[in-house]
Amino acid sequence: MKETTVDKILGHPLNAWYVAAWDHEVNRKPLARTVANRPLALYRTEDGDAVALSDACWHRLAPLSMGKLEGRDGIRCPYHGILYNSAGRCVSMPAQETINPSATVASFPVVERYRYVWVWLGDAALADPELVPDMHQMDDPEWAGDGLTISVDCNYQLVLDNLMDLTHEEFVHSSSIGQEALSESEFTVHHDERTVTVERWMLGIDAPPFWLKNMRDKFPGFEGKVDRWQIIHFESPTTINIDVGVARAGTGAPQGDRSQGVNGYVMNTISPVTDRSSRYFWAFMRNYRLESQVITTQLRDGVSGVFREDEDMLVAQQAAIDANPDYEFYSLNIDAGGMWVRRLIERQLAAEGRLPAPVAAG
Repeated sequence: MKETTVDKILGHPLNAWYVAAWDHEVNRKPLARTVANRPLALYRTEDGDAVALSDACWHRLAPLSMGKLEGRDGIRCPYHGILYNSAGRCVSMPAQETINPSATVASFPVVERYRYVWVWLGDAALADPELVPDMHQMDDPEWAGDGLTISVDCNYQLVLDNLMDLTHEEFVHSSSIGQEALSESEFTVHHDERTVTVERWMLGIDAPPFWLKNMRDKFPGFEGKVDRWQIIHFESPTTINIDVGVARAGTGAPQGDRSQGVNGYVMNTISPVTDRSSRYFWAFMRNYRLESQVITTQLRDGVSGVFREDEDMLVAQQAAIDANPDYEFYSLNIDAGGMWVRRLIERQLAAEGRLPAPVAAG
């Protein structure tokens, strides 16, 4: 199958939850964020509720994020002083008592979950909080970890492609998590209407540097072979949680006993900013040595270094796509998971009337 590079630049579904910010970033000072080409003004009411309004005043489109918060839930335009409530309705106009009934700005549904502030930019009637992707490890007391945000100059689909095929680790991350066993191992792909799962096991191998350190954090002085796993779980449209880890070879990890190993989850959710830029929220969560802030910080910083290598590659790839719009892409076996992700997103866009309906899959 081949596609032109232009075909690779997908739109983004609007009837979906996207992360706009970490919960700690939204406070009593307005925050400007763009999600899916929509500029937003984020803030908290005095009661602590997160609010997302269109970042453009009804009067002259001045950014509300440059304004000031007033009262329990209000935000005042910095240009001519129009005051809006958290529902986006004007409640005060300077120099006149009569309020124009059309003086409103869009207010978007917001959900706070898993340490993130999620926004819904499509049909508000469809904004079911139960559709927020499952990232429970982010605030589950049985898991510990931390993460960061990456602003990357590429279409969000390129980030999804990167995460759905981890064989690139052998070449992009050779000094930390990459090894030849990645390309040599078999994998399986499963999918339904909203999810895609790619599962890969590598048995009886040497632990790469990153995982050897983690094993020694739990089992000091560890030596020997390991069984390694990568279980990539995508939930439409832009969340990918990766179950990763290693265990002493032959101790039952493939059958479900991971007690002789270390287990982590790489939590990833990507918010389109524009058609060629994305905001990538990630964290690394672990279920061992939960008390150690040192390990938390080391893992966050180590994974951050790995992701910087990904960012360099993704930015270069986007530049090459822009320079070669008629080039035809070819898919390999390793692209199976990413191709199913693309198919689910295309179906979602088609359901919103923003893409011709795809041919039904066999």
